[in-house]
Amino acid sequence: MYDTQTISPAELAGLFDHTFLKAFGDAEKIGKLCADAREYGFASVAVNGCEVARCVELLRGTAVKVDVTVGFPLGQMTTEAKIFETRDAIAKGAGEADIVQNIRALQSGDWKYVLNELSEFAKVCRDGGAVSKVIFENCYLTDEQKKLSCRLAVEAGLDYVKTSTGFGSGGATVEDVRLMRQTVGPEMGLKAAGGIRDLATVLAMLNAGATRIGTSAGVAIVEELKALRR
Repeated sequence: MYDTQTISPAELAGLFDHTFLKAFGDAEKIGKLCADAREYGFASVAVNGCEVARCVELLRGTAVKVDVTVGFPLGQMTTEAKIFETRDAIAKGAGEADIVQNIRALQSGDWKYVLNELSEFAKVCRDGGAVSKVIFENCYLTDEQKKLSCRLAVEAGLDYVKTSTGFGSGGATVEDVRLMRQTVGPEMGLKAAGGIRDLATVLAMLNAGATRIGTSAGVAIVEELKALRR
């Protein structure tokens, strides 16, 4: 059970993918993202592919990984395009990759397409030594589709399932995290992302079964915990 007394600020920071995925903003935003990650010891910085090489350079000598988004945010690219994007990012130094599931293929019943795409993605990540995550975008799925997505991710050999891009009509919910954890079992990684901006929400997600948190508010959340523990 996680609460403000059982998790330290450093432990909390180590669960965060520190995120900047907006399509606008000057170069200082990425510099600040990486400086924050260095200072706080976040698990990764999560960025779009065009920022990978720069982030790798800015984080050189640290344990912070660069986490690239693939097929972001809609997931409607071809499998070939997503695989190229993944290989390119890993070649530039990405240590983790979050692919957006093809939601329409899943909803259309073309589960073979979804499984094939995720299996290829998982293999490219394994071969490149990168952690693989799949984003479901749960706000557009029924509970049965969420469970099916989990089962396909397990079969494909992915490392993590993830709730949301943060760009859809809704973000992570405790109910979705709990459902996903029940479906994938106790061992698989589970990332909650989308709309997570305070400590209470983070603790609720962790207690529901999340093992990683995607947020752009990581600094504020860690500082909130520090203030409570003084």
